[in-house]
Amino acid sequence: MVLLGAGAPLGASASAQPPADTAAKAKQVWQLLDYVAVDYVGAVSQGAVLKESEYAEMQEFAATARRQLGELPRGDASASLQREAAQLQASVAAKADPAVVVKQAQQLAADVLKGYPFPVAPSAAPDLAKGASLFQAQCVGCHGTRGHGDGPLAATLEPKPTALSEPGRARERTLFALHQIISNGVNGTAMASFASLPEQDRWALAFFVGTLPYSQDDKLAGEKLWHSNADLRQAIPSLDALTQTSEHALAERSDEASAKAVTAYLRSHPQALGAATIGGTGVAKAKLKESLALVEHGDRMAAKQLALSAYLDGFEPVEPALATRDRALFEKIEAGMVAYRAAIGSASLDALRSSEQGLQKLLDEADAALAPSANDAAAAFVGALTILLREGLEALLVLVAMVAFLKKAERRDVLVYVHAGWILALAAGGVTWAVATYLVVVSGASRELTEAFSSLFAAVVLLGVGMWMHQKSVAGRWQVYLKEKLSAALNKRTAWFLFSLAFIAVYREVFETVLFYAALWTEGNGWPLLAGLGTGVALLGILAIVLVRTSTRLPIRQFFAASSLLVAVLAVVLAGKGIAGLQEAGLLATSPIAIPRIDILGIYPSWQTLLGQVSVLLAVVVAFVFNIRSARIATKNA
Repeated sequence: MVLLGAGAPLGASASAQPPADTAAKAKQVWQLLDYVAVDYVGAVSQGAVLKESEYAEMQEFAATARRQLGELPRGDASASLQREAAQLQASVAAKADPAVVVKQAQQLAADVLKGYPFPVAPSAAPDLAKGASLFQAQCVGCHGTRGHGDGPLAATLEPKPTALSEPGRARERTLFALHQIISNGVNGTAMASFASLPEQDRWALAFFVGTLPYSQDDKLAGEKLWHSNADLRQAIPSLDALTQTSEHALAERSDEASAKAVTAYLRSHPQALGAATIGGTGVAKAKLKESLALVEHGDRMAAKQLALSAYLDGFEPVEPALATRDRALFEKIEAGMVAYRAAIGSASLDALRSSEQGLQKLLDEADAALAPSANDAAAAFVGALTILLREGLEALLVLVAMVAFLKKAERRDVLVYVHAGWILALAAGGVTWAVATYLVVVSGASRELTEAFSSLFAAVVLLGVGMWMHQKSVAGRWQVYLKEKLSAALNKRTAWFLFSLAFIAVYREVFETVLFYAALWTEGNGWPLLAGLGTGVALLGILAIVLVRTSTRLPIRQFFAASSLLVAVLAVVLAGKGIAGLQEAGLLATSPIAIPRIDILGIYPSWQTLLGQVSVLLAVVVAFVFNIRSARIATKNA
């Protein structure tokens, strides 16, 4: 593999047919501009041409970028992009100062990305060891073992392989640019396209190549700066920011020495950004931009799908971490995305632009909130504790109601089914964690659908149980009922039904908790996270003991009345959560309404969730009234 023969045109050059899709064309323009930004310095100095062949390429690249911009679909940004491209071409033709041309090329490349968004980062932190292995297998023949351009084949090649370890060129090049070169190759050189490699492998190779100009001392200095300097963490809040930021660009926000050290550290330790910000809101931002661009081109159906993907694939992965650090901001973004999706169908273009811009600002705030900080350990502990208490309380209440009921009925033989249900649910949660961590990525849609359907199933079951309990609470003659009726009612079929309810009630909470913890788990915060988990388990255990003992001491009539009310409330709560899950997965429309969001009660600001909960509540009220009237009639006739 040869990475960039000096001054050579890229694989998709002016002579090549441009790709069919917009994203590929936009990437091609971006790469042309990146070449101008990096190589113009070696072609012109103080108005004089240093090397004719390189200067000719700069002219060709500037002209090709301008022409290919005109081939992209028309949008609001088209006119301004064409003006910028014309200015760049004129500057190159006039042999303008390199600082001017570099700035113009970089600004135009950034504006192309804004106008025609495309992915600029891997989905997860790359494996640098895999990148090193790939470099040894594919690249050392030309570039040499240390990237000095002195491999055994280098002497036979023209142009010569680039010295990847040379600081000057590396200072201007981003990781995304390296990824593009690896993916597309370089026309007219020995550098072939490696598009056949998996995407994650190409990113691993790009990151490894990006570390070659830096020493171990640079990386160690960068590590100290990264943990001590909040401004630098703010400058690179996520993986997508890292892949787009060159050392030169970072130096403009700090100083030369700091930029060099932090660039060296993050390129060799991308996991330092934290799992919560890897790929982070950059995916959501890009997909929102793409969605708005599709609306501008009249395709609102596709725009709505991209807006849904912005939430499921771009924002939901960072939800757990953001919710623990700034819950108000998390709720604003979630509500804003719901409103944006709902508005795509009928709102004006200006209204959608305003909504999209507002979401972009909120996502910028989320990046800042998610940036690593000195209090990460405390945040991990509090987050782990609150997540477990919030998610575990609902399941605990369902289990307590069942356990207390069976103890009251003196049917301890059936308790084993309930205990087996929740224990198996915990084991299934462990399997879910292993699968989600090591085998597959649980998508946002899969997560929402699992939670939604399990919530609705539990709501239906609890609604029936609550009605039945209330009927018994008003029927009288409790001891006779328990002795003569309950034993017959609690047969094997009912026992397995209770097992299923215990399993579903617990697993839906474990499933969400596991994914939350997986998202919160980052390098260095494992012990605080486990401490929060342990504290939460202890508190839930104490609460369970108190609730079971309190409930079993209640008179039988009061016990059934209280239990029926508790179960009915849980049914209303879970109905709201289930409907909200279907909305977030895109299976149900969302009509926003101006009411507060109250997660603990399953209340979300949409007509669908509100009407669903009202329907369940009305069913409860009707059933309770019917039970009371039936009991009164039975008493009169007795």
